[in-house]
Amino acid sequence: MSDNSFGVNHLAIIMDGNGRWAQARGLERSAGHKAGAENVLKIMRSVKEFGIKYLTLYAFSTENWKRPAEEVGGLMKLLKEFTFNQLPAMQKEDVRLNAIGRLDALPDAARLGLLAAMKATRNNRSGVLTLALNYGGRAELVDAAVKFAQEVKAGRVAPDALDENMFEKYLYDPELPPPELVVRTSGELRISNFLLWQMAYSELYITDVLWPDFDRHELQKALESFRGRDRRFGGVKK
Repeated sequence: MSDNSFGVNHLAIIMDGNGRWAQARGLERSAGHKAGAENVLKIMRSVKEFGIKYLTLYAFSTENWKRPAEEVGGLMKLLKEFTFNQLPAMQKEDVRLNAIGRLDALPDAARLGLLAAMKATRNNRSGVLTLALNYGGRAELVDAAVKFAQEVKAGRVAPDALDENMFEKYLYDPELPPPELVVRTSGELRISNFLLWQMAYSELYITDVLWPDFDRHELQKALESFRGRDRRFGGVKK
């Protein structure tokens, strides 16, 4: 892993624009999703080269089930193929595959393939690739609150013991640090219910580049922008 001169330990990306990428080329939306999936490994390698350990990608939201059944089915098939086909590369790069979201609702073939890849890479240490699947920031907070309520009901914790640090323990992955930088491709100016708790003090970078075209050069531009930010976390510099 290269030295991290940008000060980013965790990069999160809202991958957007696959459909528009395909439409601009006269292709089916499925071709755009395939191109987007192929870009994941390229960006993962670039992230490692820049010394960033954690990469989280918004792959499928809780709202994406509203898309046409054929498109959703294609995305689930693509997930299954991705976890199988890219496993050797993740092993070679020493990257651990992780996932957050309501994973139990994924189709069995996609879910079992994902879990198998996560198990196979669990001892990798050079990087962590987290896929947000059937994920919603509000859903994560609701699920965390339910877990806490169950702990209270079972008598394992007192209701008044809850603070921010304790609440974080009930999130999908308590070990995942908050992202310093969140990138959104395709130029849309919204966070789309992504990492609502974790993004409290994240810096945002919006690019008009569509996800399949987002490459190492565009990533470096985002990191250069971050390096020039004045992060005060609600305070002021003396």
